[in-house]
Amino acid sequence: MKKPSLAEKDVLNPSEAAEFYDLSRRKFFRMLDETDGLPFVAMYKTRKLIIRSEFEAFLRFHPETKEALKNGRPPVPKKT
Repeated sequence: MKKPSLAEKDVLNPSEAAEFYDLSRRKFFRMLDETDGLPFVAMYKTRKLIIRSEFEAFLRFHPETKEALKNGRPPVPKKT
């Protein structure tokens, strides 16, 4: 069975979201820990999951947050 790519997934774990949106993992995890009630976070037992469509809407309405979370490194080219 083929594993779906990050672009095909509707729900991402925080590490996958940081990778897919080219965000700093440290900054992104800190934001998740320090902020309660984010509209794009779903809890599954003790795990935080990122609802992709909600997160994309959040980033559209809060571009300053996306800039604050940016990695600061050029993206690594993906192998095809």
